Amino acid sequence: MTVYKRPVSVLVVIHLADLRVLLLERRAHPGYWQSVTGSQENDESLLDTARREVHEETGIVATPGAFIDWQIANTYEIFTEWRHRYAPGITQNTEHVFSLEVPAELPITLAPAEHSNYLWLPWRAAAEKCFSWSNRDAIVMLAEKIAG
Repeated sequence: MTVYKRPVSVLVVIHLADLRVLLLERRAHPGYWQSVTGSQENDESLLDTARREVHEETGIVATPGAFIDWQIANTYEIFTEWRHRYAPGITQNTEHVFSLEVPAELPITLAPAEHSNYLWLPWRAAAEKCFSWSNRDAIVMLAEKIAG
C-alpha cells in the first residue's frame, strides 16, 4: 500500500529577537534557501508538526509554548517534481505559518538527506534569499509583527 504525503504542511520561521533568521539550503537544489518546512503526519496537530519538523531539520528542541501560530495558511501549487509523493490528482498544498524565537544562534544539526547548509541572516537578506514566495512573505511579516 502506497502511503502518500498529506497536502498540509507547516512553515516555521526561526529567528532571534534582533530578527536574524535561520535559513536552510535544500540538498537536492543548491541555492534554494528556506525556513523549516514539513508535512503533517498521521493525527498530528499543526503545532506537533512544527515541533517535529524543527527538531528533525535543525536539532532544536522547543517547548510547545515557544511557538507562535500565526493563524495564516497559504495555498500553493506543489512543484511537479514532488507531486509523486501525494495522492493522484493532488496539485496544491496548504501551508500553516509559525514562528519560533530562540535566544541565540544555536548550533544546528541538519537533516543530511534534506539540507546541506544553514545561515543566520538579517531578516531583509533572509527574505531576499528565499526561493519560496510564502517564506519570503512570512519573513517580511515577522519584521512587521515584531516592530509593530
